[in-house]
Amino acid sequence: MASQPSPPRPSVPPSASAPVLPYVLALADDLSGAAETACALGGPVRLSLTAADVAGTAAAHDLVVDLDTRHLPTAEAAHAVRTALRAAQAGPPRLLYKKVDSQLRGHLAAEAAAYAEEAEAVVIAPALPAAGRTVTDGVVHVNGVPLHRTDGWRAERAAAPHSLPEALPGLPVRTVPLDVVRSDPAALDAEFRRIADSGAHPAPDAETDTDLDAVAASALRLGPGFRLLGSGGLALALGRVLVRPAAAAHSPAPAQDRAPLLFVVGTAEPAVVAQIAHLTALGAHHVPLDPADLATGTVRLPRTAAAPALTVLSIDGSAGLHPGTGRALSAALGALAAAYPGRPDLVLTGGETARTTLDALGIRELEPLGQIHHGAVHSRTPDGRRVVTRPGSYGAEDSLLRIATALRPSLAAPAATT
Repeated sequence: MASQPSPPRPSVPPSASAPVLPYVLALADDLSGAAETACALGGPVRLSLTAADVAGTAAAHDLVVDLDTRHLPTAEAAHAVRTALRAAQAGPPRLLYKKVDSQLRGHLAAEAAAYAEEAEAVVIAPALPAAGRTVTDGVVHVNGVPLHRTDGWRAERAAAPHSLPEALPGLPVRTVPLDVVRSDPAALDAEFRRIADSGAHPAPDAETDTDLDAVAASALRLGPGFRLLGSGGLALALGRVLVRPAAAAHSPAPAQDRAPLLFVVGTAEPAVVAQIAHLTALGAHHVPLDPADLATGTVRLPRTAAAPALTVLSIDGSAGLHPGTGRALSAALGALAAAYPGRPDLVLTGGETARTTLDALGIRELEPLGQIHHGAVHSRTPDGRRVVTRPGSYGAEDSLLRIATALRPSLAAPAATT
C-alpha cells in the first residue's frame, strides 16, 4: 500500500467559523511529532530541523520546526521555546501552535509556561482520539485507562501525572467539561474568555475529533492572543478548521526495491516485539542491540558482502532500560544507522531516534509526502532518500509490516497470491 497524501481541506467558503488566517508556525519537541503535525495541518508545509528557520521570510506555507528539546535540561528546553517565539516576531505573521506529546512526556510544564508568556491564554488540548488518547475531567486516558495507571512513562524518571493541572504546575489551568465543549459555540467561546480573564488557561475535555474541532474553532474565533497547545489530534482539527490552499498532491515515489530498507527501532514499547516479528517473517535481518554495549560504543554491525534488502536495528529491552538513558542510546543507534552501507531508505521509530539518525546523516529538512498509517509519516529528503518517521508508542501489531510493504510493494506480492 502506497503512502496516502494528507486529505484535502474541506472546500467551504470563508466565514466566522472557518476563518482565512495566516499560515501556521508549529513548534515541536521531537521529530516524529513534528512530522505528524506537518501532515496533520494539511496545507503547503515545510518541515525543518533547524530552529533558526523560525525567522524565515517566506510565508506561503506552514512551517513546522523540530526544536529537539526532549533531551535538553528543563531550563534549556524552555529557553529554546522562548527563543523561537522571539525569532517568530521578526518573521511573517503566523498562527502559533505548540505540539506536545499526547501522553504528556517531555518538558511539558516548562515549555508550556514559556509558550504562555505574552499570550492572553493557551488552550490546552492534548487528546488524540485516533490513537485512543482522550481527556475526561482533566485526566488523560489511554484506551480508556487513566494515564497514571498505564506503563506509558516506563522510560521516564518521574511518574505520570494524574491530571492536566498536575502536569502543568507552573500554569493556572482550568478544565472545561465535555458538556460545555459540546454546547453552543458562543457558550464555549464565553467559557474560554472567562477563564482567560481570570488569569488562567482553559484545558477542555475531548473524546472525539468533533470535540477537538469545536476547541480549535473557538480558539480561532477568539483571536491570535489565544494560542493552541496540543497533540497531533488538535493539529488535525486546526487543519480542518482553517481555510487555506491545500497541500499539493504527491504522486507516489517510484519503488526502489534495489536500495536497502533499514528499520531503526528506538523504542522500549512492548508492542514493538510483535511488530518486528512480522518483518522477520518476511525474511528481514534483525539485529537486536544490547543497551549496555550501545551506551559504551562497543557495538559493531556484522560485516556482510552486501547490505541485506531489509534490516531491523533495535534495542534489546528484555532486561529493562534505565530511565533517562534514552538520548544516549538513540544517539548511538543513530550513528550506527548513518554508517549502514548502501544508502538505505529509512524507517525511524521514536522521535529521538529519528532526530539523531538524521543529524548523523546531515539531513536538515524533510518534505512530507503523506501518511502510511496514522503517525507513520512518509517524507523525502532533499537528496531523494525516503524516510518514514513514527512515534514509538504508535501503531498496531502490523505497523512496521504496513510501512515495509508501502515502501517495497514487492514484499506484499507473495501474500497476494495465496
